[in-house]
Amino acid sequence: MSDVIERFLEYVKIDTQSSEISQTQPSTLKQHVLAKRLSEELQSMGITDVCYDSVHYYVYARIPANNRKPENGSSQGMQESHRLGFIAHMDTSPEVSGENVKPRIVEKYDGGDIVLNEEKNIVMRVAEMPELTQYVGKDLIVTDGTTLLGADDKAGVAEIMTMAAYLCAHPEVLHGEIRIAFTPDEEIGCGTDHFDLQRFDADMAYTVDGGAIGEIEYENFNAAGATVSIVGRNVHPGDARGKMLNAQRIAMEYHALLPEHEIPEETEGYEGFYHLCAMNGSVEQASLSYLIRDHSMELFEQKKKTMLAAAEQLNEKYGKKLVSVECRDSYYNMKQKIEPHMELIEDAKAAMRGVGVEPKILPIRGGTDGARLSYMGLPCPNLCTGGRNYHSRYEYTCIQDMEKMTQVLIRLACGMN
Repeated sequence: MSDVIERFLEYVKIDTQSSEISQTQPSTLKQHVLAKRLSEELQSMGITDVCYDSVHYYVYARIPANNRKPENGSSQGMQESHRLGFIAHMDTSPEVSGENVKPRIVEKYDGGDIVLNEEKNIVMRVAEMPELTQYVGKDLIVTDGTTLLGADDKAGVAEIMTMAAYLCAHPEVLHGEIRIAFTPDEEIGCGTDHFDLQRFDADMAYTVDGGAIGEIEYENFNAAGATVSIVGRNVHPGDARGKMLNAQRIAMEYHALLPEHEIPEETEGYEGFYHLCAMNGSVEQASLSYLIRDHSMELFEQKKKTMLAAAEQLNEKYGKKLVSVECRDSYYNMKQKIEPHMELIEDAKAAMRGVGVEPKILPIRGGTDGARLSYMGLPCPNLCTGGRNYHSRYEYTCIQDMEKMTQVLIRLACGMN
């Protein structure tokens, strides 16, 4: 078994699930276990500049350049190269349990349905996930159907760690300055809250946090969260005529005022959406929680205005302020920050082609640490890892694709474009 797969199978057994309801940063103490392990592994490779932020659970490492050659026998005029960073996150999604993960290898997948858990009748069906047919003859790593796998983003972690181990074990392979970082709490949007750019000290970087092999992403959603609060009035239902204001029913009216088809289930590519992700209520009060997403800043701003206008319409209907909307921007499309540095994209495309992978430029229907880092001054597009069906008990990854991506990272580190 290859080094990257051995690492991955060990990392996914460590529960690092983050929490959206936690009031602490990091959101869960258990993320410390993997962070500490990674820092120790990096040191055991012989990397002397490793920093573990034991307060915020970030891991940083620097591998010095070995490709600087003196000119004309002089120590002057050393060849310079960019300080290139590679970043992955350690936490897994709060949406599905990450505790007691039991990875299983499906060797030489035959193209049929995959029974994840016979006892619980959990089956990954080709009819529902037709992309499985792309993996016939390859080896897949799946779950037992009771947890997610954790390829998001422990596949990226394992690939970066294996790249680092290769560079350390092969000093004859020339490379520039390499920076490595592993972050907590990316899944809840806090992965860069305490990221130390000065400590990381890179000119540009890649997050290794994408999906299917070949995907390169430098466009992502503009993102906001919105909370709609509705105040009602409760009286005895037998005497409610002209008196009761049912906050739950008004909440349904509110949702019906939003564009019917601009939802995750009916959009793709560059199309944005309003995603109703939670609702709570009683007659006296109700709340709706939304995610607002769009690649276009103009349409993103219009979506926020649409939500405010829906509240105003209902307040006018009922003659009082019953509905209020609070919007909070989360992150923005990194495209404008990457476009001045398109060599990052061209280098990634060349590195993939160098190992027989055809690159595909796709927009991210979500976000990454790289989006926020790009706005913090570190251009940081996103690379695939080989995983699929993230945030799901049907999550899986392809062994051959993870091995290819490790080779891609090594080529990028060594400037083999």
